[in-house]
Amino acid sequence: MDRSDPNSRNFYGRRHGKTLRDAHKAYLAEDLGRLVPKGIFPAENPDRHPIDPAAIFGDGREIWLEIGFGGGEHLVHMAAANPEIGLIGCEPFINGVAMLLGKLRAAGVTNVAIYPGDARDLFDVLPDACLSRAFLLYPDPWPKTRHHRRRFVTPDHLRPLARVLTPGAEFRLASDIPDYLRQARKELPVAGFDPVADTARAWDGWISTRYEKKALREGRAPHYLTYRRR
Repeated sequence: MDRSDPNSRNFYGRRHGKTLRDAHKAYLAEDLGRLVPKGIFPAENPDRHPIDPAAIFGDGREIWLEIGFGGGEHLVHMAAANPEIGLIGCEPFINGVAMLLGKLRAAGVTNVAIYPGDARDLFDVLPDACLSRAFLLYPDPWPKTRHHRRRFVTPDHLRPLARVLTPGAEFRLASDIPDYLRQARKELPVAGFDPVADTARAWDGWISTRYEKKALREGRAPHYLTYRRR
């Protein structure tokens, strides 16, 4: 399923990793198409007309967003724990998308939609104030100073995110990189978010992800920020 647009905005991370297993190829071929909301890909909606969020899940339910869901552990956990909520997961790394699809099959959850691309493409076509929660968990730290502009916690990402969140919506960020957290604390208030919690204790109902476990193995301390859309 390739609806990429060669003229679309630059994306800095990898889109492919190791060769996919046959099972993962099957998940992508059989399941992905029906889970991608219509009108998100720039190639199929070049004028970037707004989509109807209610059409994604067929009703007016509350919608949450996970930006960069990695292997999908947290996304599937939240979907299973909150069946009345619709969750959208954005992830441009196709190996992670395939892993998520396998987890969705195993868990039997049906309240997840997927955009296998850059979250900014989704922001382009979502109307104002349509999401009530967002998650950014262990994002790519882009550790070199010259790459900091590629981080998600920059105005180019945070302002569009703020636009699509309802006033009072919660934004949760987890990271084990002190400089990433420093930048987030600086940029989030400027983009329209107020701090709620800043702690080493995870949120209630949290499930540890592969990236958190890796951080702990390598001696880095996870930290959890909670902000609220102003």
